Amino acid sequence: MIDIRFGFFVLLTLFNTTHAFAEPEQLDVVCDKPVIMLVIVQVENEEPLAAYGKELRKLSTYLDQQGYYLFHVQTEAFEGEWPKLLPRERGKFLRAIANKLRENAELLGEIETIDTGKLFRETKKQANYIAEYYDYYAGMTDKVEGTVLPIDKPNIQAITTRVPIGVIAAIIPWNSQMLLTVTKLAPALAMGNTVVIKSSELAPAVLFEFAKLIEETGIPKGVVNVVTGFGDPCGKALTTHNLVEKIAFTGGPETARHIIRNSAENLSEVSLELGGKSPVAVFDDANQENAINGITAGIFGASGQSCIAGSRLYLQKGIYNEFLDKLVKRAEKIKIGAPMDPESEMGPISNFKQLEIIEKNIKLTVEQGGKIKCGGKRHSFSNEGYYFPPTIIECDNHNLPAAENELFGPILSVMKFENEEEVINKMNDNQYGLSSGVYTSDFSRGMRVSKAIRAGITFVNTYRLISPSAPFGGMKDSGYGKEAGIESIKDYTRVKTTWYYTSDKPTLDPFSMR
Repeated sequence: MIDIRFGFFVLLTLFNTTHAFAEPEQLDVVCDKPVIMLVIVQVENEEPLAAYGKELRKLSTYLDQQGYYLFHVQTEAFEGEWPKLLPRERGKFLRAIANKLRENAELLGEIETIDTGKLFRETKKQANYIAEYYDYYAGMTDKVEGTVLPIDKPNIQAITTRVPIGVIAAIIPWNSQMLLTVTKLAPALAMGNTVVIKSSELAPAVLFEFAKLIEETGIPKGVVNVVTGFGDPCGKALTTHNLVEKIAFTGGPETARHIIRNSAENLSEVSLELGGKSPVAVFDDANQENAINGITAGIFGASGQSCIAGSRLYLQKGIYNEFLDKLVKRAEKIKIGAPMDPESEMGPISNFKQLEIIEKNIKLTVEQGGKIKCGGKRHSFSNEGYYFPPTIIECDNHNLPAAENELFGPILSVMKFENEEEVINKMNDNQYGLSSGVYTSDFSRGMRVSKAIRAGITFVNTYRLISPSAPFGGMKDSGYGKEAGIESIKDYTRVKTTWYYTSDKPTLDPFSMR
């Protein structure tokens, strides 16, 4: 008997964004443009089946067929007019996308809030701000230059140019979809690539709406496509297909390992922006009010559901008790409420699985000696959603579960330190290396400590900032490659070397390399 409890795997091209969550009997509906949709069903002890219209077939066969369609659309677009456009012409499309974002920021923010639970006051502003990224890369389209090489050969002129890679698979998590899309899509388009965006199956709605806005710019058909679905089979199809030249992934380390293994099938390039367990150090000479505001933003902003969340706090011994008391009082004042309420400062955790992970790690931490200073239990809103209050846990060491593991929630582990050398060692003693923070009035110390921390980003006397011109990315298990800034644009091109023979005379001995 067929059981439709798997949910939905929906494959939608840019020009086919309609009825994203249709029931099986609706899949054969007639529309102006073909809709590619797939509902996963399960038959006990057999391979999952695919329902397409009224037809059932083996899932593997279906994916082969539809993957062929999708990636060939992308390849045709890449080999068509898009990369042949003058760079400034591609820039015009990027600026058009930016304008669409500004015009529809409120709508996009509302959709993302409804789908993820993030505060509307944040999603609306973020949708508007990321327009700056598209403008930034629009300006970069005609700024990427080649070089003339000082070749050690007579009558030879050699130059390098940067050329687009091809079809890009961009895999996006649920927590900041618009931001994490722009850091991949904008530089990829600027350089003439085509892109398949896989939105999270947990919250795909905002990217489907965004796809409609991109279509309205008149961008050539097939240049941008949006899909959603589970890691297997959707993510697997994206990361193994032989027409995909680069995979740009944001998510967790375990999924990243699967992607790297999958990429061996097509030898595609891979860039990874993974998790974090970001440490923050507050020295005894720091401006305490400023530090408290920065720490609050870093761990309680977006309910802690951020890869750069400053979730490990180290306080110098001399200010430990005083600072911790102030921080607890500030955390207890944070207003928890419905994400659409403009007065709310913290909304819910996005999904139940994440809530369970948070609760499990807090329980284990307390059992191993951690002391809860505030929060620690589901908020009274919990009967209506996954609300969890700002939580601060005092830890004897940073190897306790809440201090060591990425929880993706508003959970702050607090520890003390004696001196600069000790805190540097403790901050670096973790598998992750994405972000970090330092609070001190001593400029020299700020420079020394920030340099010594093994993290891709360090904030000094501030936290949780982004900019289109600032590279974003980590070290260690936080991934490799950079997003945003000039560096990322290089990641969406390949260097091509061209040799010119400039003499009128025939070349010399053809049987010896020169």
